[in-house]
Amino acid sequence: MKESKINEYHLHKDQPGKRQFEVFSMKDYLAKNKQDTTKPHIHSFYQVLWFFEGAGSHFVDFKQYEVLPNTLFFIGKNQVHYFDQASGYDGIMIHFNERFLVQKDDDVHFFLKYSLFNDPHQHPFCQISQLAETDLKILVEQINAELNKSSDFGHLELLRLYVNAFLIRAQREKGNATLRQHLFSPNEKHLQLLRFIDLVEMNYQKGLSVSAYAALLNVSAKTLTELTNKTVFKTPSIIIQERIIIEAQRLLTHSGLNVNEIGYRLGFEDPSYFVKYFKKHTKQSPSAFRKTIS
Repeated sequence: MKESKINEYHLHKDQPGKRQFEVFSMKDYLAKNKQDTTKPHIHSFYQVLWFFEGAGSHFVDFKQYEVLPNTLFFIGKNQVHYFDQASGYDGIMIHFNERFLVQKDDDVHFFLKYSLFNDPHQHPFCQISQLAETDLKILVEQINAELNKSSDFGHLELLRLYVNAFLIRAQREKGNATLRQHLFSPNEKHLQLLRFIDLVEMNYQKGLSVSAYAALLNVSAKTLTELTNKTVFKTPSIIIQERIIIEAQRLLTHSGLNVNEIGYRLGFEDPSYFVKYFKKHTKQSPSAFRKTIS
């Protein structure tokens, strides 16, 4: 099997006992790691990028987004992204693993409410208001202060509270921006949609039917279809297809795997069916797509 072209980065993978949370100066981090950060890559952790200064573009899953001062980007696990070559960026980078925040079952339920990372049907960024900037900077100061108190009583518990507060405030800001576009309704239906999307993320390579996903959600296939149609104007099948296609595009673009190997990795027992599936949904064959981006 050919070696992958894309780098995957982890947070203290070989040190599971180490705190699974870090904050970096964007300016310093980019200066030290520019060769890596400007190439397409993925993480096994979550990342928040807060651009204080600088202007340019940031690339997330084949889409180019404008970077302006006071823009927050939310990069989920396994999303392909990279910085452009522009200089002058300053800000902070927050890295954390899910298990840093999720300590019990109730936390899992709450974590799903963060559509910052879990909702592929929204933009992965937002530009924040002056009020949000003030609130978030206070929280960053508290986070940085607590990072220097690792031996103090309740260190991790207090740090989790600050990080959760930061994400909640960011979620409010992103939600408010989306509400103004009439795309987001922060209610139980949206939470159920996020559960479905999370299940798709875990199972898209297994070829599960819509009925199987509905059963995992303890609803009927009809109820699931009504939910997705009303919230994102797409059927469950389309959402599943889009996840498979975006992964196929990632692998075609950033890996050295051949088309057959990619088909097998995505759960297609017959490589020729994978080619037909990809062509049906993108209007071009996997090989043609790979040529267009090479």
